[in-house]
Amino acid sequence: MASRQGIVMVYTGNGKGKTTSALGLALRASGHGEKIFMVQFRKSDPTYGEIQGIRKFLPNMTVVQSERSQLRKIGDFDQEDLADAANIFAQGREALLAGEYDLVIFDEINFALYCQLLQVEDVLAMLRERPAHVNVVLTGRYAHDAIIDAADLVSEIKEIKHHYAAGIKAQPGVEY
Repeated sequence: MASRQGIVMVYTGNGKGKTTSALGLALRASGHGEKIFMVQFRKSDPTYGEIQGIRKFLPNMTVVQSERSQLRKIGDFDQEDLADAANIFAQGREALLAGEYDLVIFDEINFALYCQLLQVEDVLAMLRERPAHVNVVLTGRYAHDAIIDAADLVSEIKEIKHHYAAGIKAQPGVEY
């Protein structure tokens, strides 16, 4: 894959579909026999539909989930939260820099940066150091301006209407 030019893609915004977009890209890459690695910040449930689907249908995709997913207000994160984010980032960074994967997804990293669970400069350094052939996806609300500047593609998912407002609760296969 050394002849391919990898790109950095950002899916951000307040609408639903950032992780779903990244997973659609993973499905597409898998169809071409590519190897995919995904880390998920603040998501730790192995029963999520995407995790079950990946295990059943995408044997060339590896997923590492966070150990902590409790919702907290910004500023209420503790040392365990910081350590968990650092661990997830380190695993994704290692996979990216090794160059063995064609696509590396950092799910919810933008929100982790917004919450100051990670440092923007560490992510930017990783992007500068990455092998040229590897595609990278960074998802999550509130993408930092420096991340947007470093990206080759940025898509903002804008909420126009959401079924939650009508009282429809989260459903398997749609939200998780």
